[in-house]
Amino acid sequence: MRYRSRVTAPAAVLMMGAATALTLDSPAQAAPRGRTGEPGPETLGDPVFPALGNDGYRVSSYHLDLAYDPTTKLVEATATLRIRTTRALTRFSLDALGLDIRAIRVAGRSATWEQADEKLRITPAGPLPAKTAATVCVTYSADPRRTLAHTAWVPTPDGFAICPQPNSAHTVFPCNDHPSDKAAFSFRLTVPNGLRAVANGLLTGTDTLPDGRTAYAYRSASPIATELVQITVGDYVIKDRQGPHGLPLRDVVPTARATALEPALSLTPGLVGWLEDRLGAYPFETYGLLPCNSDDPKAFDFTGLETQTLTLYKPNFLLQEEKKIGSHMMHELVHSYFGNLVSPATWADLWLNEGHADFYGLLYRYERGWADSLGLTTMEARMKDTYARGDQWRHDSGPVAAPNAANLFDSQRYLGGVLVLYAFRQLVGEDVFQAVERTFLERFRGSSASTEDYIAVASEVSGQDRSGFLRDWLYGTKTPRMPGHPDWTVNPVSSSFAAPHSGRGGHRHENSATL
Repeated sequence: MRYRSRVTAPAAVLMMGAATALTLDSPAQAAPRGRTGEPGPETLGDPVFPALGNDGYRVSSYHLDLAYDPTTKLVEATATLRIRTTRALTRFSLDALGLDIRAIRVAGRSATWEQADEKLRITPAGPLPAKTAATVCVTYSADPRRTLAHTAWVPTPDGFAICPQPNSAHTVFPCNDHPSDKAAFSFRLTVPNGLRAVANGLLTGTDTLPDGRTAYAYRSASPIATELVQITVGDYVIKDRQGPHGLPLRDVVPTARATALEPALSLTPGLVGWLEDRLGAYPFETYGLLPCNSDDPKAFDFTGLETQTLTLYKPNFLLQEEKKIGSHMMHELVHSYFGNLVSPATWADLWLNEGHADFYGLLYRYERGWADSLGLTTMEARMKDTYARGDQWRHDSGPVAAPNAANLFDSQRYLGGVLVLYAFRQLVGEDVFQAVERTFLERFRGSSASTEDYIAVASEVSGQDRSGFLRDWLYGTKTPRMPGHPDWTVNPVSSSFAAPHSGRGGHRHENSATL
């Protein structure tokens, strides 16, 4: 049967529907009739996805209450958001697509709403004063198999997982769908006995219901960007193990595949230890892998996706020998630092995520003597090859830090980003480079940061203005000279060149050099 779950925890948003309610902290704070305000802007001005996100408020927390019915394969949900207004609002909007809205309440009272393109416009009964905390509650339903222009849903034979990156979290729950507005998340996921539901963070409770269902409660100890949320339902077994310094590792594995996947799962403690030596202690309460229970090659358009504390994978990838998977497993783990702990301020800053993930993923590969996809076995050899392609990639995919929606996940954001980091390390040396990396992560932990933020930290820590050097590498249309390698040359640009790194759009993690 279809089941509408009720809100049982503070502030959050979940998977399907669409209904939003907003409650001011105190009834006495409700805006009197006739008080002025204005509709909130329906953009945050992202240079890659200008329609993504909304202004006039910030979200402090989401509570997502979801119930899955395996018979209908539908989800009934309530999303509860806690927001704080930054201006007086007569109307505000959330990002939402493919969600069937049931009801919206604001300040404990029914609100009106309309859906326009990918926006859910909500008009509360009275204007919301500026700088006011408020609770927004949305009731909705969703169909994970619905055909949409884009979607985060990954249907499986026994349930689903989600892949929100970069701009599809709002097909699962109404939200302010931009990495600059990170928030706390909690979840209540109700499924029939025999299925398991899992989300980001740690399990905080299990409630066995009298109707043959179980509700699982999860909470994240750190803020999460909407693109990093994970909710999955299926026939899973939870495999616990210990990582470095007692870190709890939690893998969510399809029961029928658990034995076959164990060799890959057992690699995680060593990967975490290697990375902690370079970037510091793992930043979250847990980590683990989620091999999605689907063999459909089109189920999702990537090999792994770094949803926070639980990386989503195509299961068959993890069945290969270590030298075929270890480098990319490191790539995805690095995102716990670059991408999750520190998220991009805008999608133009994606190179900070992918460049760092490939940089450390390749270092890990070459330390072990594993040849890459070009047959190369050293970082210097791979960077020389990448350097030669530099002008062509800038011609085809734009500068490293200036993508558009069509080329966002091209190799320029991956290997192109590695080349920038390699050049900077060549300039300042290993010790200063590592100090810059750690300072950047510590300064912006739990928040978002821009390319300019990284440049500022690089200049501060190195003791010299590095802005000209880094901006030439990140925004220039020509590849600069490589420090320490005056003999390296750049191939001439061919206007007819068919870039093999150009993706079909969407999630192009196959452009990672760690694969």
